[in-house]
Amino acid sequence: MTHEEEEEPLSPMARVFQSPGIDYCAVTIVGFKTTINPDVILDALKLNVSKHPRFSSKLSDNGAKWIETEVNVEDHVVVPYIDPEEIGEDGDSFVDDYISRYTMIPLDRSRPLWDIHILNVKTSDAEAVAFIRSHHSLGDGMSLISLILACTHKTSDPDMFATAIPSMKRRATASQNLRNKGWFLRSILTITSTMRLIWNTIVDLLLLLATLLFLKDTKTPLKGSASVRNNPKRFYHRILSLDDIKLIKKTMNMTINDVLLGVTQASLSRYLNRQYAKKNEEDGALTSYSNNLPDGIRFRAACTVNLRSDIGFKPLEDMMVKDSKCRWGNYFSFTFLPFTIGLQNDPLVYLKISKSMMARKKHSYLAALVYFIIRIVLKVFGTKAAAAIFDRPVMNTTTCVSNVIGPMEEISFVGHPIGYIAPSSYGHSHALLIHYMSYADKMIISMAVDPTVIPDPHKICDDMEESLKAMKAAL
Repeated sequence: MTHEEEEEPLSPMARVFQSPGIDYCAVTIVGFKTTINPDVILDALKLNVSKHPRFSSKLSDNGAKWIETEVNVEDHVVVPYIDPEEIGEDGDSFVDDYISRYTMIPLDRSRPLWDIHILNVKTSDAEAVAFIRSHHSLGDGMSLISLILACTHKTSDPDMFATAIPSMKRRATASQNLRNKGWFLRSILTITSTMRLIWNTIVDLLLLLATLLFLKDTKTPLKGSASVRNNPKRFYHRILSLDDIKLIKKTMNMTINDVLLGVTQASLSRYLNRQYAKKNEEDGALTSYSNNLPDGIRFRAACTVNLRSDIGFKPLEDMMVKDSKCRWGNYFSFTFLPFTIGLQNDPLVYLKISKSMMARKKHSYLAALVYFIIRIVLKVFGTKAAAAIFDRPVMNTTTCVSNVIGPMEEISFVGHPIGYIAPSSYGHSHALLIHYMSYADKMIISMAVDPTVIPDPHKICDDMEESLKAMKAAL
């Protein structure tokens, strides 16, 4: 018997994720350094996750409210029997196939929208893997990582909870850092900065409107169609050195995000160049030039933007407070990044392009306005119209990128040391989704792909690794 207590309305973005035709699920793949004891994990979940307000609530029949309910944790933990002969010598393929199958199996809406699958299968970089599904309406990436931090401890000190980047205010804009300048110069620069901010926002809004109505990205071997949403997804990841990324960041005077986007543009350019070379060979149009990319490729990435006034992390109990500035939930929006797809002789050019691109996008209020527009449309026209505003740009762009700051040191869950954490999601209309997450001294780049569009995603991972090495060497 389920005991139902309180009801709470869904947030605007959660209602969008629950709308008809949209069924976004977050996926967190955790690689452990030891085999997993399911009984220990189950007992820990009963003490931790099952008491979380979102993980112990189900949806109302109309999908508009959360209904608090008792949780039978055993219903949410899956430990499949695995025949060693079925695994063979390739544990990675077995895990990939298992997770991919579940992207076609919806979560049970009669109970809280999450489950955990424990796979004691050895892979190339883990002794065992846990696969966590949670509906995106429960919370965004920052919220889910805060929950992981609340349930884990430092591997080096089992008595200490895990930590990530502490909560901090957003950086001041350039105009706010001119206090030591003269009054006249400060006034001129403030006016100039404000006018540029307004102009950038207007331009971005017009591009958003065009994308909603007609502006589509070039059809490339990475561009999916609307039917991609209904296809099974596969997940791949690659572990890069965070120290190498920090070295490039410091030398080039840029952010880690800038470096990651530079690496991504370089790797996707290399991958697409090979794909077009194959197409030229099939068409009998062989060329002696190494550059096979067509001119004028329009290739945009929807980039998620955290809208919280405090960035970094706060303890989970602080995030659950109603008026918290780093509140649990789906407090994010998106902007569009125009990727430059082309071969560069100097790999550092990709970094300079990404730095310039991000500087321009940070000087715009588009992301905040998109969130505001979705809220207004939701209130006036309903969920279906708000979902269309969210989803239409996804279908007309090529990919989506997202970055989450993870634990600063290696962590363990009830005595099980974690080797990597690879977040991703499915249910979207992109054939390629890219997530970045830092973990201790690692940067994990994880991808969700539609294999009918991208049959060789591991080659994109290889290109990312090679692009980072080339940039480090060029320094």
